Amino acid sequence: MDRDRFAGSAKEFAGKVESAVGDISGDAKTQVSGRLREAAGTAQNLYGQAKDAARDATDATVNFAQDAYDNSGDTFRGSSEAISQKVQENPLGSLLIAAGIGFALALLISRPVLRPRDFR
Repeated sequence: MDRDRFAGSAKEFAGKVESAVGDISGDAKTQVSGRLREAAGTAQNLYGQAKDAARDATDATVNFAQDAYDNSGDTFRGSSEAISQKVQENPLGSLLIAAGIGFALALLISRPVLRPRDFR
């Protein structure tokens, strides 16, 4: 919990007490001062709550990124093992797929570059 929340709550409570004393004594200046202190305490408390929320969101994001990074090796390793198993089960099909991908890449790379014509 942020210290602004504690300080804000304390100011808010002190403002309420001061305002109540002003109400009892009939002193308008004390009433206004108490209400102002209460409002300042409420604002500081809300500021502390916003800081806590931002800190919690940052911590959650960091934890999520760390988990994703930690598990990325396992995912890659599992995918590699699955592909290796499929290649072992069907080597001819794997060879044909690899040849098709190679042929498609060769067509893309060897195509002449099309340039726009000059209309002069």
